[in-house]
Amino acid sequence: MVVTSPDNFARTRAIGFTVQGIKRRHKRAAERIAPGDRVCWYVTGGAGFAATATVRGGCVEERSPIWISDTSPDDYPWRFALEPDTVVDLTSAVAAERLADRFAFVRRWPAPHWRLAFQGHLHELPAGDFALVEDALTRAVPA
Repeated sequence: MVVTSPDNFARTRAIGFTVQGIKRRHKRAAERIAPGDRVCWYVTGGAGFAATATVRGGCVEERSPIWISDTSPDDYPWRFALEPDTVVDLTSAVAAERLADRFAFVRRWPAPHWRLAFQGHLHELPAGDFALVEDALTRAVPA
């Protein structure tokens, strides 16, 4: 799961969900991403889950400017090629609240603090959690 801002999600959308960059500090996690893996995007600011894609290439280092960091400067250098699967408009994004009580991933946090699961930039979701996201998105209105 890539946790991203609405602006960076729009940047990924603008390039057709063909590539995703990962922040510098997540190099090891990015290097584990392999062709055939699945990715979903959680858009911050109240939007929710808005897209899924299949990874088509391994991690490469590329520093051309696409995404921006709100905190410290970051060029998202660890990138992998994608093929989009399901994409919805942010107005049709699936709110985390709809799925959180069924996510195994969220159980790592105390129930009152489940929103902490959706902070940070990159998280590995269990296959069952990803399936919940994908099912919810296919029921949403496609973009």
